[in-house]
Amino acid sequence: MAKSATIPARPTPIHPPSGPLSNDPITGRKTIGSYLIERLQDYGVSTMFGIPGDFVLQFYGMLQNSSMDVVGMTREDCAGYAADAYARVNGIGAVCVTYCVGGLSLCNSIAGAYAEKSPVVVISGAPGIEERRRDPLLHHRVRDFNTQYEVFEKITVDAARLEDPLTAFRDIDRCLDSAMRFKRPVYLELPRDRVQSERLFPHESGSEIHLSDPDALRESLEEARQMIGKSKRPVIIAGVEVHRFGLREPLLEFAETHRIPIAATLLGKSVVSEKHPLYLGVYEGAMGRQSVTEYVESSDCVILLGTFMSDINLGIFTARLDPSRCVYATSESLRIRHHHFRDVTFADFMHGLRTTKLPESKRKPPKIERSDIPTFDVNQDKPMTVKRLFQRINCLLNDDMVVVADVGDCLFGAADLEIYRHTEFISPAYYTSMGFAIPACVGVQSANRDLRPVVLVGDGAFQMTCLELSTANKLGYNPIVIVLNNHGYTTERFLQDGPFNDIPNWDYHRIPDLLGKGWGFEVHTEGELEKAIQASLANNDSISLVNVHLDPMDTSPALQRLAEKMSKQL
Repeated sequence: MAKSATIPARPTPIHPPSGPLSNDPITGRKTIGSYLIERLQDYGVSTMFGIPGDFVLQFYGMLQNSSMDVVGMTREDCAGYAADAYARVNGIGAVCVTYCVGGLSLCNSIAGAYAEKSPVVVISGAPGIEERRRDPLLHHRVRDFNTQYEVFEKITVDAARLEDPLTAFRDIDRCLDSAMRFKRPVYLELPRDRVQSERLFPHESGSEIHLSDPDALRESLEEARQMIGKSKRPVIIAGVEVHRFGLREPLLEFAETHRIPIAATLLGKSVVSEKHPLYLGVYEGAMGRQSVTEYVESSDCVILLGTFMSDINLGIFTARLDPSRCVYATSESLRIRHHHFRDVTFADFMHGLRTTKLPESKRKPPKIERSDIPTFDVNQDKPMTVKRLFQRINCLLNDDMVVVADVGDCLFGAADLEIYRHTEFISPAYYTSMGFAIPACVGVQSANRDLRPVVLVGDGAFQMTCLELSTANKLGYNPIVIVLNNHGYTTERFLQDGPFNDIPNWDYHRIPDLLGKGWGFEVHTEGELEKAIQASLANNDSISLVNVHLDPMDTSPALQRLAEKMSKQL
């Protein structure tokens, strides 16, 4: 008879090193600005994205004199997208802008990072405390001096104004700890006359340790053990939080020990290698492959780990999951059937699952049918289609590439790609903000120069943020950018067609000429695509841009599956 679930020994938490404050690299003094830089580096931030402005120039000077790389972007929202993607690869990112005109421009990308659990540290300059005394009409101000702070309080998990040297150092520690604990953005507002403010008393840096309630943890693991142990056909749906919290290994150990197959959500795609023998595929309701949908929805125990229950993640809510058959664990909620457990951290629950002993089962290893990636036999003069484009991209991918997908049909089509290793697929699959992918590829290569981005972007999204390719060129990066050029917003046409979905056509392949560096290719046929792909692979020194002409009404197989399913429902 198997033993009851027990609380495992909690792994030793990894915290940034604690110690005395660092000195300002120029003056040798211990200041708010120098401490902020030191603590960011303690957490692993080596690159700062942003755009300078007069209220933050002193801090930019300190950044320039530190060992941190400073990457200037063309727009503040793009700096936010880059910092978000950097955080998804590196574990935490940072962006620094000036007051209001910079900070408020950053709001959309930080809102996306909040929605998708990406820890980005937002640093904004601000007017000096002394110059606010008589409420002057300082430039960049909106309404009053609290406006920007109040806005960012709504889209970050923690915020602080570093106005008082008595509290600023503790505020920095608290906010950085919150970013890592909740995997969401935080906001730090730094008045320009406080950058050089010195500490007023000794301060040791450090982070809190957050523990679960032991009784709640024990009972939740016991109920999960009983439910999973009695099931005949359990399945795991792995979400993006498994990556955000570094819990892939406990998940794999649990799945492999008990031979439980794994599906992923669209946002969590590549959280485990898609070559793993237990991997089923992406579960996204009607947009997913029929075999994956049937396996998951016929399961008598669905174990959702780190999964957002969103409409995009679950195929516009065409998924059918009965809560009475589910274990649902995230950083914010733990529910087993209809029982809710409080004060249990996601990490503790995952480590507990890893060591939980299940009753002996006669369950056989699942038979997972997975077709091999077909070779792409080029039909030289055949016009390009979305389906054939993604088939060619699937053959293109290797261990050194990361797919960065923008929203729309390029995201849905990318769901069927096979990603080799974990976390090599990055997209705004929940918040779905257009224009993410181009600046994100800058963040990806800043975090890991050895990863080569394959950027999938529709022409509408490309027109929003394409000039960040100049930043990629400036840094010597080499993304392969594939523009799905169908003269408008395909997904919107699918929902309701009209001339408002049409956009002007650009000669996208000539953008490298404008930027003065990079290669561009225009593609109408499969033969032209093959030549463009081969040339792009050979170009290791700059951007490659492939302009793929597609029929305006052509859609990916995933979007076609969704259309068929919804037509039956409606």
